[in-house]
Amino acid sequence: MERSSLSGVRLSLKQRYLLLICIVVGTIIAYQFTRNHTDVIKMSHLEGLRADSSQFTLETKPFRILGGSIHYFRVPRTYWEDRLLKMKACGLNTVTTYVPWNLHEPERGVFSFDGQLDLEAYLRLAASLGLWVILRPGPYICAEWDLGGLPSWLLRDQSMRLRTTYSGFTDAVNSFFDQLIKKVVPYQYSKGGPIIAVQVENEYGSYAKDKEYMSFIKEALLSRGITELLLTSDNKEGLKLGGVKGALERINFQKLNLDDIKYLDEIQPQKPKMVMEYWSGWFDLWGNLHHVYTAEDMIPVVTEILKLDMSINLYMFHGGTNFGFMNGAFAVGIPAPKPMVTSYDYDAPLSEAGDYTTKYRLLRNLFSYYHTQPLPDLPPLQERRAYQPVVIRQHLSLWDSLHFTDKPFKSEKPVNMENLPVNNNNGQSYGYTLYETTITCGGALNSQNNVKDRALVFVDRNFVGVLDYQIQELAVPDGKGKRTLSLLVENSGRVNYGNTLDEQRKGLVGDIELNKQLLRDFIIHSLDMKAGFVNRLENSGHWKSMRLLPSFPGFFLARLYVNSSPKDTFIKLPGWSKGVVFINGRNLGRYWSTGPQQTLYVPGPWLHKGDNQVIVFEEQETDGKIQFTINPDNGMTVDVQ
Repeated sequence: MERSSLSGVRLSLKQRYLLLICIVVGTIIAYQFTRNHTDVIKMSHLEGLRADSSQFTLETKPFRILGGSIHYFRVPRTYWEDRLLKMKACGLNTVTTYVPWNLHEPERGVFSFDGQLDLEAYLRLAASLGLWVILRPGPYICAEWDLGGLPSWLLRDQSMRLRTTYSGFTDAVNSFFDQLIKKVVPYQYSKGGPIIAVQVENEYGSYAKDKEYMSFIKEALLSRGITELLLTSDNKEGLKLGGVKGALERINFQKLNLDDIKYLDEIQPQKPKMVMEYWSGWFDLWGNLHHVYTAEDMIPVVTEILKLDMSINLYMFHGGTNFGFMNGAFAVGIPAPKPMVTSYDYDAPLSEAGDYTTKYRLLRNLFSYYHTQPLPDLPPLQERRAYQPVVIRQHLSLWDSLHFTDKPFKSEKPVNMENLPVNNNNGQSYGYTLYETTITCGGALNSQNNVKDRALVFVDRNFVGVLDYQIQELAVPDGKGKRTLSLLVENSGRVNYGNTLDEQRKGLVGDIELNKQLLRDFIIHSLDMKAGFVNRLENSGHWKSMRLLPSFPGFFLARLYVNSSPKDTFIKLPGWSKGVVFINGRNLGRYWSTGPQQTLYVPGPWLHKGDNQVIVFEEQETDGKIQFTINPDNGMTVDVQ
């Protein structure tokens, strides 16, 4: 019994020992689980950007947005990281970007979100670099971009009312948002992504044609899963009409007016104040001067904005380039629209080619005071090279190039670009359209202001003159028998801002007269100069030697040989008049001797080692060679007023 009792005591000690071990291990496991579980709970309840008091909060802590605009669609994808790293090194914490509907849905129901347009990759990159994102999905973006980013096929509807609740517009917006919003929803802050706010439309207060429209756009975002803070963006005048319930209103300006800030406070008491677009420079128009806004003028304003405890977004921080035919046009307070230039340098802190400016260095110094840690080192600049001039070897007339366009369209009356039966019945969006008809006499040719925007006029392929907004009548020389009258009409860029968006159809938008008689029976060629056309042209056997005198308009072919790793450069074309440059099939944009811009940016990643094919479409004259330089020439300057 005693032995048995002693044995029981020993067993009890073992049990106690084992129990003690179990308790210790269990406590550790329980602690670890509880800590992890608490972190999960904490993570799921972290608050994103909030505007519940006079200061933004992020994760419930005071937060100031130090933002800058960089548009992924204006910067070669290879350089996205370079530009964003330079943004971060300047002391900014947030990148803002528009989303261009016209690029993402070039034809109705045909969507593109890859390559240069891979928005998700851009968002992931921003997140990996520690930058927050404010997304501005439109559908209208302004941005000095053709039709404010709206696709031109919307204008095929003769009753179209853009930026309203007209069903033809809202149905198209819903279809686009069905594709776009599902791609960005996973990148919201609440889902672990970088998007901390989303803008509802853009500067609607300056348009304001439909009281229900902003509510429609807001609901279109919310119903598709947008949960982050909603914002609007307007200038002082637009604040009265551009807001929508549930979205924080923000103001746009360049010169500080304390009365404007006071007004923003009055309409939104006890809310954080933000300059959504602090214009760091300005855009340029063909035929005008290059706008500059000096660092000496800008830095004191930014300093004062920050002293007022406001958040700020620099528009633009880095402008980039209006590659291709994507520039918009300006029509406010002037008799006729004027197109924007190809460069979107904007006199921004980071130049078109990614160079640091005086503004950049002063801003970096200013923003450093709003960080507790030293700012990152400045990333190195991209190398540039002034390649040796290349000589034009071959040419092809406009008329011979028609073999490589789509089948021409016959019509009794002129048809505007957007309503041509091309591109799967989505019409022609950009480029040139050639209208040809037969005449039997000379006399006064009158456009009745139906040329949009500029036409080169020919009789039997001999140049007669130009018709545009200013010149609406030309003298056609007399001649014998039937002759061909040709009008090569250029879409120079659709207006991107103001109340004339619905009127931005291009080409011949109505009748033209010869001696007050309406011209009829047209053959219409679409010359949108897409990549497929340029490739067909490049590989054709129709090119002629420069020993044979070229005719104009025409295409001119040269080869740039690169013997080492390709570097950025700028093309300059003294002795040329007006046209478009393609390198390895990519459309660099328009040039025009009228200025102010005198060079075209060529990104190094778009070149390759060895032969690079350069094709220039020139309207009227050439000096037979293409030159290169390391420095941009944006033309004679004028201060922003």
